[in-house]
Amino acid sequence: MTASSFLATHRVFTADEFGSTLNLAPSSRDSLLGYYRQRGRILPVRRGLYWVVRAGETPENCTVDPFLVAAKMTDDAVLAYHTALEFHGRAYSGFSELQYQTARAARTTTFRGWRFRAVRFPKVLQQSGDLFFGVEEHDRSGQSVRVTGLERTLVDVLDRPELCGGWEELWRSVEMVEFFDLDQVVEYALLLGNATTVGKVGWFLDLHRESLMVQEEHLRILREKRPRQPRYVSRRNCGRTRFIAEWNLVVPQALAEQRWSEVA
Repeated sequence: MTASSFLATHRVFTADEFGSTLNLAPSSRDSLLGYYRQRGRILPVRRGLYWVVRAGETPENCTVDPFLVAAKMTDDAVLAYHTALEFHGRAYSGFSELQYQTARAARTTTFRGWRFRAVRFPKVLQQSGDLFFGVEEHDRSGQSVRVTGLERTLVDVLDRPELCGGWEELWRSVEMVEFFDLDQVVEYALLLGNATTVGKVGWFLDLHRESLMVQEEHLRILREKRPRQPRYVSRRNCGRTRFIAEWNLVVPQALAEQRWSEVA
C-alpha cells in the first residue's frame, strides 16, 4: 500500500498505524507525515493522531466526525455512556464531550470545541477479561467503531449517571429505547458486581415492565442481588428522599416523581 492509498481509505489514523501499514522506520514515517501535514493533507488532532483532509477541503474548513476521532483515541477505545446513546440516536440532548472506555492511561483531549474524555473500564471487567461484553462494532465511513450496545449502555449510565449528564438526561434518553435484550441487561448488571447498580437496574426495569415487556424472572434474578441494606442512588445532598423498599434504594423524591427541575 502506498501513502496516498492509505490516506484515501482512512478518515482518521494514528502515526503507529501509518508506519506499520507502510512498513516505515520511525524517522521515515515522521518525515512523510510532516510532508503531508505541510501539504494540508492531514490535520493533527493530538500527538500521533491525524484526521485526513479530503480533496476540496482545507485543514481549516474540513468536516471532522468526532465519533471516529473518539474511537481512535486509544487502540482499545469503546464509545460509551452518553456518547454511546448519541451514537445510537437515543440521546435526549447533544453533548460536546465524548466519552470512551479504555484500559489505558489517557489524558482528556480538546479539539475543535469537543472534549474527548477517557474513562477506565470497570475494574471487574479488567480482572475478568470481559472488557468487550455487550460491545458492538459498527462501520462508519469505512472504518470500524467499537461502541457499547444499548443493553450495556443502559447499565453503564445507571451505574454512573454523572457521565450521562445527570438523572433527567439519563431518564429521558433511555426511555427513547423501544427494546432491550433483557437477558443481556441482567447478565451485564450482575457481571459488574455492584449491588447498588443492580438495584438501580431492577428499579428502572420494574418501572417500565409493560413498555419493555419485562418478565418477573428478570426482576427475581436482580432482586436476589440487590443491596442488603438501604443505599443512596446519589452521593449528592438531594433533599427529600423516598425509600424504594423492594430494591433497598434511597432515591431523591423529585427523581421518583420525575420532577426534573428539582433533581440535583
